[in-house]
Amino acid sequence: MKKVASIVAVVIITIGFHSAHAQRIIPKFIRKMYFEKDTSKRPSFVLIPVLSTAPETGVEVGGAGLYSFYTDTLHRETRVSNVYGYATITTKGQNRLQLSTSRWLPQNKYHYSVALNFINFPANFYGIGNDTRKANADLLDEKRYRLDIAAEKQVKRNLYIGFLGGAYYYQYNNKTAGGIFDAGTNIEDKDGGPIVFLGPSLTYDSRDNNTYTTKGVMFLAQFKGIRGIFSNNNYTGGFLNVEVAGFFKLSNKFILALNAQEQSLIGGASPFYLLPQMGNDELMRGYYAGRFRDRNMIAGQAELRYRLSDRLGLVGFGGAGQVYRDTFNFSAFKPNLGGGVRYFFDVEKGLSIRVDYGIGQRPVNEQRLSGLYVALGQAF
Repeated sequence: MKKVASIVAVVIITIGFHSAHAQRIIPKFIRKMYFEKDTSKRPSFVLIPVLSTAPETGVEVGGAGLYSFYTDTLHRETRVSNVYGYATITTKGQNRLQLSTSRWLPQNKYHYSVALNFINFPANFYGIGNDTRKANADLLDEKRYRLDIAAEKQVKRNLYIGFLGGAYYYQYNNKTAGGIFDAGTNIEDKDGGPIVFLGPSLTYDSRDNNTYTTKGVMFLAQFKGIRGIFSNNNYTGGFLNVEVAGFFKLSNKFILALNAQEQSLIGGASPFYLLPQMGNDELMRGYYAGRFRDRNMIAGQAELRYRLSDRLGLVGFGGAGQVYRDTFNFSAFKPNLGGGVRYFFDVEKGLSIRVDYGIGQRPVNEQRLSGLYVALGQAF
C-alpha cells in the first residue's frame, strides 16, 4: 500500500495548538487561509499540498484546493457551496485531476453538482469477492475519464427529487501478465470501455449544516440506468446506491454520527470496473479501495466527534462491511476502527482538514489492513 506523507497538512494541524505564536511567524496569506476567523459569510479559499511516494509511481506531488461561498447571504438556512480542485503528477508520468462544484441556491430550493475526473494511475487488482488475497494482487495501468452531473429541486421541506447523468470511460493494461487478472474466469470486460448513464434521485435532508452537522437525518436513493456505447455497446445495466445518516448532539462538545450505505450492480453482466468496492477515505477507512469488490456492497459506521475548541476536534470511529455476489451473510462482515484529528480552518462555515488512521481485519497469513487519510471535510 502506498505510503502517504501529507506533511504540510499535518504541520498545519500541529501549529493550530500554538496559533498565537503562528500568527507572528507565518505569511499573511497562510494566516488568512488557516487561522483568521471571519463571521461575515465572505468566500474563503484553502490549499493543501500533496506529497507521497510509492514504488509503482515514484514521488507524487500536487495539491488540493477548496473555494467555498454562499449563493445567498440573507437567508441563514442557505447552505455552503463550493468549488474543489485536485491535481497531482508523479515522477513516472502518471497523473490525477479532479474538478467539481456543489451549488446550493438561495434557501436551498435547488441543488446542483458537476464533477470532472481524470486518472492515469496504477491500481492494484486483487480479484472479485469478499475474501481476496494480497498475494494475488495484479498491478493494472488504469485510465479513467468521468463526468457526473446531478440536479435536485426541493418539493417539500427537506425533500428533494432530481436526476443524475454522465459518462465514464475506462481503459486498462495489465502490468503483471499471467496473474489473476489474466487468468480469472469471473472477471468481465477486461478492456474497459465507454458508458453513459441517466437516472432519478430522491433525497431527504434535515441536517442543520452540510459541512459540520450536529443534528438531523439524511436519506439518499439514486439509480443509474447504464448503457455501453461505441466499442462497449453490448452492455446494459444499472447501479443502485442507497445511503442514510443520522446525527445526534449528545452535549455541546460531543456529536454521535451514524452512517450506512448499500450499493448494487443490476443486470446480467458484471463489468469488473463497475462493481461496488469496499473501502475509501469516507467509509470502511483502513481498507484499500478495490481490495474487495462484487455485485453488492453493504457497510455501516459510527463516529463520535469531540470538539476541543473552535479550531480543533477529535474523532473515533468503527464500523463493518462486506461485498457479496448473491447471498448476504452476517458472518462475512469485516470490521474497521480508528481515530483522527480535525482542524477547522473556516469556523463560520464548519470547514475542516481531517487526518484519519483506520485499521481493518487481519487476513490469514497477512498483515493487518490499515490506511492513513488526509482530506478536506468530514467523512460523512
